[in-house]
Amino acid sequence: MNLPFFWAHRGASHWAPENTMTAFSMAVASDADGLELDIHLSRDGVPVVIHDETLDRTTDGCGAVAEMSLQQLQRLDAGSWFAPEFAGEPIPALDQVLKVFGGQLRLNLELKDFRAGMAVLELLCQYPAADIVVSSFNYDLLQRLRSEAESLPLAVLFESGNWRRAVKLATELSARSFHPAANLVNRPMVAACARAGFPVHVWTVDHGVVAKSLARAGVSGFFANDPATLKAAFGRLTGAK
Repeated sequence: MNLPFFWAHRGASHWAPENTMTAFSMAVASDADGLELDIHLSRDGVPVVIHDETLDRTTDGCGAVAEMSLQQLQRLDAGSWFAPEFAGEPIPALDQVLKVFGGQLRLNLELKDFRAGMAVLELLCQYPAADIVVSSFNYDLLQRLRSEAESLPLAVLFESGNWRRAVKLATELSARSFHPAANLVNRPMVAACARAGFPVHVWTVDHGVVAKSLARAGVSGFFANDPATLKAAFGRLTGAK
């Protein structure tokens, strides 16, 4: 059995505050294959890396991300909520992430709305060598992005509803991959994706036994909060040296 593709979910977010440069650096050091990160826009239209629409959970700020400029956002502490040693960790701009990590490993940019998508498309023009895939739960957004950029690598996220319709959409979009929640995976889904020519990468998996079971069902990629431990466990489970 070949080793799957291991995504660091919001970076090595088990060990460092999610969606920060430190979490991404730890993921690189742990030999992850890719970084997954979330994008919102600042008030001045700059793509920034943060999961929530609001600041309250992962920073010392409060209110909507979209109500603050990039300068204001980067004054916030995005690390202390996780542990004292990460105090002062800033919210990264996507531009910073692309500069540092764009040439090192694949980046999965999860988008929430079309305005952010257009800003990301514009920014990606400055990084033609970056290995990226754009994913979303917003299927209208993915369709609009495909109409704007024929060759943009897309991935369809899936968390509820009819998986056949979601796979059909991925096929119509010529998606790079299909990203369902781990508990929703079944063999017919994986087989349908294989027939359509794209792999299944599931979220979020941090247990080796679960990973092995999914891999036997045909899953070829995992989003993990602790990619190093999952990768090591998977290696032991599969007999990899």
